[in-house]
Amino acid sequence: MRERAIAIDAGVGLLERAPSKREQLLLFAKNFFKHPKMLGSIIPSSRFLIDKLLAPVDWRNARLFVEYGPGIGNISVEVLRRMHPDAKLVLFELNDDFADFLKTAFRDPRLVVLHRSAGDVRRVLEEHGLGQADYIISGIPFSTMPEPIRNEIADATYAALKPGGQFLVYQFAPKVLEVLEPRFPRIEREFEPINVPPAQIYYAQK
Repeated sequence: MRERAIAIDAGVGLLERAPSKREQLLLFAKNFFKHPKMLGSIIPSSRFLIDKLLAPVDWRNARLFVEYGPGIGNISVEVLRRMHPDAKLVLFELNDDFADFLKTAFRDPRLVVLHRSAGDVRRVLEEHGLGQADYIISGIPFSTMPEPIRNEIADATYAALKPGGQFLVYQFAPKVLEVLEPRFPRIEREFEPINVPPAQIYYAQK
């Protein structure tokens, strides 16, 4: 617990502005009705889910974070608040509304927002000279994706993680195990009931 407090203190002042809850909720609800299968819930992830999802993170030493499908950024802002001042967070968001929102709502020099597919992650990190990621975070719906896209993202994710890095995943269906188990030698599971809907959490280590 103490390490988390140190990481937050070190980042004070770098996150210049976070959007209001009202801004976030209105945009999220609008896009849920446009793309219900992509979002899975009309309500953003709960703080209980976010805390449990980020529980394994070594905030003191991690320097590169990636997030797929950040939406309104309610997980992203917690990563920014906790991560080291020298760390980077790279967001991959295909939804036009969300990508535009993230680019204007968060002002932090450690943040990179990209309108790119998660399947491009390895290539993008190489293009930006960032190396391999310590943690990749994802809530994108593997259960509703075509199999070739699932496999493309899983292969790219594994390649983009440094040895010992972790893929932190939350889902509302267990289908993601079909892509995690053939690739990651160590997978731990958690469940968060205080979320709408309740979520499965997977910590997959390279």
